[in-house]
Amino acid sequence: MSKILSQIVKENDIHNIRPEDYRQLAKEIRVKLVRNISRTGGHLASNLGAVELTMALHLCLHFPEDKLIWDVGHQSYVHKLLTGRGEAFSTLRQMGGISGFPKVKENPSDTFDTGHSSTSISVAQGFAKARDLRGTDEKVVAVIGDGALSGGMAFEALNNAAALKTNMVIVLNDNKMSIAPNVGGMSNYLGKIRANQKYRNLKANVESALDKIPNLGQPIAREIKKAKDSLKHLFIPGMLFEDMGLIYIGPVDGHNISEMMTAFKTAFSITDQPVFVHVLTRKGKGYKPAEKNPSAFHGVGTFDVKSGAIHESEDVTYTQLFSNWLLSRGEMCEELVSVCAAMPDGTGVSAFAKKYPERAFDVGIAEEHAVTFAAGLAAGGMKPVVSLYSTFLQRAYDQMIHDVCLNSLPVILTVDRSGIVGNDGETHQGVFDLSYLGSMPNMTVISPMDGEELFEALDFALKKIEGPVAVRYPRGRAFEWKNGNRSPYRYGKAEILEEGRDVLILAVGNMVEKAWDAMKLLVPKGIHPTLVNMRFVKPFDEELVRELAVRHRYIVTMEDNVYSGGFSETLAAFLLREKIYHKCIPVCFPDQFIEHGLPGEIYEKYGLDGASVAKKINDIMNGERREK
Repeated sequence: MSKILSQIVKENDIHNIRPEDYRQLAKEIRVKLVRNISRTGGHLASNLGAVELTMALHLCLHFPEDKLIWDVGHQSYVHKLLTGRGEAFSTLRQMGGISGFPKVKENPSDTFDTGHSSTSISVAQGFAKARDLRGTDEKVVAVIGDGALSGGMAFEALNNAAALKTNMVIVLNDNKMSIAPNVGGMSNYLGKIRANQKYRNLKANVESALDKIPNLGQPIAREIKKAKDSLKHLFIPGMLFEDMGLIYIGPVDGHNISEMMTAFKTAFSITDQPVFVHVLTRKGKGYKPAEKNPSAFHGVGTFDVKSGAIHESEDVTYTQLFSNWLLSRGEMCEELVSVCAAMPDGTGVSAFAKKYPERAFDVGIAEEHAVTFAAGLAAGGMKPVVSLYSTFLQRAYDQMIHDVCLNSLPVILTVDRSGIVGNDGETHQGVFDLSYLGSMPNMTVISPMDGEELFEALDFALKKIEGPVAVRYPRGRAFEWKNGNRSPYRYGKAEILEEGRDVLILAVGNMVEKAWDAMKLLVPKGIHPTLVNMRFVKPFDEELVRELAVRHRYIVTMEDNVYSGGFSETLAAFLLREKIYHKCIPVCFPDQFIEHGLPGEIYEKYGLDGASVAKKINDIMNGERREK
């Protein structure tokens, strides 16, 4: 029974907990995290590492008046528990339950909706200046990880922080990792600071000695304070943060609540400058399997608490198939290189990187750089494959347009997690990629319908397309078409999977499987659709669509994308231009953010599953018959 945690039923209740009970509270929080996430899945290691850090912040802040902005937000589970959501925690990431990320509409103590990295410092600056302009006095804190600090937007915000001449606190949660181990110059720089115990010991010894000198201790301390910057530059190379106009405090033990509270209170006492508090934490702390393998327990599915064994699916996934393709083609093509942004395991490039380390580049959490770096590789004669999740690729929109498409460079973008991702929710659903990719001149967009076609599409992109190409595929199990022969791949051409007469279904990628499910329900009702696998979304097969559209009374478009800018809208505009006025029925997501839940639940809710599509078509056809 969580005796201490049960006393926290609303925000700020932690202020009523006795200091001698803090350690027990931290233990109870970790037990609750492990037990619940073992059943629901979620981000475990990062939250285990941030338990004391979150407690210390809550002990120094008052919610919802004070503003706490979590970068990325996946490490906000402890914050949710400390703001009265313990009873609902079993619903974490479940449809209708609490989100795995901060959500303002869920609780006013969640200051800002987040899900992508490197944004918190900019947001906090906005809150701080808004506070100053309103004349209020709330505290503003941004918590950012060392991995997210490598993102370009974080540097832009740091560069601007001192110019605002106001107090805000930036807490660096430094656990030496993002998802995979960190890479790059910032990681190396922070490593030097972490390792510099020499400086920390000297500072502590000097302060302790001065405190013991009666009358003279404080004046001497003031004189030494004047030499602070020189002392820091002597022992810590660069002192990047102080050079940028921030007051630097740390490194601080991220599992010592008292030490952190002292640092935070000191930071809040400074009124006219931003303060950077460097906190060292251990990812996965308190649960040995997560401590030993924090990457595996970053975003984890269900697992056995006692053994730490993660429940793995036996399904072959699209990501695994892409990994196999990359590895095999890497052996055949020496110019093939891989680029990813801090997610080599998630995007399936780890095997390639292990076998061809000199041709594999993990650039850290920097999607914009990844795309432009790939443009340079392509211009230099390489064949780069940039592997990103759909939701993160959208961060590099300008780089795709300006650096890749404008130069018409042969960069292959493998767009993993397109369509519905599931439990991570609104910030992670890949339902916008057809819209933003389709807007780019010179870009080819391919959406294969099954695992076999993924191989064909990637080979076609590598060998047959001279310019930029995006190959998009969903998360999870790879569909396998077993219903007849396949036509060969030709540029911009679709294939007819089933000839019918009543309704034309034009399906994109992942939706072919659901269209086939709908067909199996319609045929017994006397409705015989024509089913087309579009393959190419840009350019799509205008010739085939024109030919088939005039022969069918109803045209159904199916895509796992929002309507605006997607295939359905593009197809409807094409039919109008061609003066084909047959009824067009879009099956896609509405123009809104899609909440968290299991993919099957979400497809059903929005009418994109096979049964819902069959019902919609059947109702329309029956309505027509009744009218006659």
